[in-house]
Amino acid sequence: QVQFVESGGGSVQPGQSLKLSCAASGNSFTMYAMGWYRQAPGKERELVASITTNEHTNYGDSVKGRFAITISRDKAKSTVYLRMNDLKPEDTAVYYCFLRYSIIFWAQGTQVTVSS
Repeated sequence: QVQFVESGGGSVQPGQSLKLSCAASGNSFTMYAMGWYRQAPGKERELVASITTNEHTNYGDSVKGRFAITISRDKAKSTVYLRMNDLKPEDTAVYYCFLRYSIIFWAQGTQVTVSS
């Protein structure tokens, strides 16, 4: 069973930054992907970004082209980071960290609120 420790969510004003982190433990897979989905009220869960163990990154359509959002990982710590600069109100959502092998494991989620 994979366990997660998430941190970095919170409330910020438009244009400010947040950095989410997600550490996974209990994972014996050698090749997998980690990242975040997000879900805003009344909307479907959507991919924000993912990164694989061979450093391949993928960004969801809603954040593609926004160079202010980047995903990275610390392989030794099985930890991924999501740096979000220039946040907008439409980024408000619960952000769910995940680890995907043949199946997907979900973290509990962390709230990100962007409001003036």
